[in-house]
Amino acid sequence: MNLIKDITTVILLSFLFLTMSSSSCRSDEAEITQVASASVVSQSESDVIPAAERLALYFPQIKGKKVGLVVNQTSVVDGIHLVDTLKLMGADIQRIFAPEHGFRGKADAGEHVKNEMDAKTGAPVISLYGKKKGPAAEDMEGLDVMVFDIQDVGVRFYTYISTLHYVMQACADYNVPLILLDRPNPNGHYIDGPILEKEFTSFVGMHPVPTVYGMTIGEYGKMINGEDWLKNGAQCDLTVIPCKNYDHTTYYNLPIKPSPNLPNIQSIFLYPSLCLFEGTNVSVGRGTEMQFQMYGHPAWTDAPSKIKIKSMPGAKYPKHENKTIGYKSLQDLTKGALHNRDGLNMDYLVEMYQVLTAQGEPFFLETNFFEKLAGTDQLRAQLKAGKSAEEIRASWKSGVDDFKTIREKYLLY
Repeated sequence: MNLIKDITTVILLSFLFLTMSSSSCRSDEAEITQVASASVVSQSESDVIPAAERLALYFPQIKGKKVGLVVNQTSVVDGIHLVDTLKLMGADIQRIFAPEHGFRGKADAGEHVKNEMDAKTGAPVISLYGKKKGPAAEDMEGLDVMVFDIQDVGVRFYTYISTLHYVMQACADYNVPLILLDRPNPNGHYIDGPILEKEFTSFVGMHPVPTVYGMTIGEYGKMINGEDWLKNGAQCDLTVIPCKNYDHTTYYNLPIKPSPNLPNIQSIFLYPSLCLFEGTNVSVGRGTEMQFQMYGHPAWTDAPSKIKIKSMPGAKYPKHENKTIGYKSLQDLTKGALHNRDGLNMDYLVEMYQVLTAQGEPFFLETNFFEKLAGTDQLRAQLKAGKSAEEIRASWKSGVDDFKTIREKYLLY
């Protein structure tokens, strides 16, 4: 964003705050839209508008209250971080909670996020990735309301929905209402993958849903409540602020990468299929500029291309570091073709299993991480039995069909 737009946005938000104060905080969105129309910061009537930008629908609910924010680098209002936006409008921000990858989104996958202090607001930043997954009693003390605003990508093992679960649990346990600012799901147009089985529950899979569940994070929060997934039958006092001009067929190109190794929309579309390789010895491009847009291994000697894996920001200790791997690039797949895909692509997995086992190379890591990602032990067994990609996908169809019925109850779009 250029300087002029930055300044204009600040002026707009300041004017918005004054307008709301002088009109007893009326929550009429049309009034706010009229104020915004006086600014050069404008949007088409058909543009998708994330909930965070619909200030009139939620700011009156937090004005004058002590606020906790669950946010990361994707939590922006017209290019300005939600924390800075709400602070400018006079919100009393008590604490900031950071999920995996941290408040600014720079931490590696799996790297512990440290507690710190936000220099701009002076509010403490409390990690929800590391020693604890959810807010503790002392973190919730004195809060009147919690606000959750994080861009999800609609995949079971992407951990922001797990963070949401623990935040909802804390809000239910300590009687703090939660306002969830919804954002579009770039993978919201299809449902596919095995249903997670209870024995494989972990932070990369907490609920009995398919790999790709076709819901926004707001809809998913409603499902956590509705399906009684919080412990002891707890219910979170949840308010979901919806997006505008969005439905599940919408092509939505994320303006900010949601994590260090999902740099573009192609990687986000490919992530549901390729992330299963994280439980194997196959690289998905960490340590290159093709994260989740390729797959390879040092033993794949007749692969189409070769590249050396290096340590880099966002991938400090990548798989096969300092080794040259043979790989296949998926960068030539068009955005349109990827968006039109209606399910997971198991061909990649089947191909690499056959390549490595034919050379006597171990395919699976010596852990059960593959099962945690898959949500079942059946996928490993199917690969070992030589099942085709089509046979594997057919095996979970009935579970997906059953889930679709459950999903319908919670859809907002």
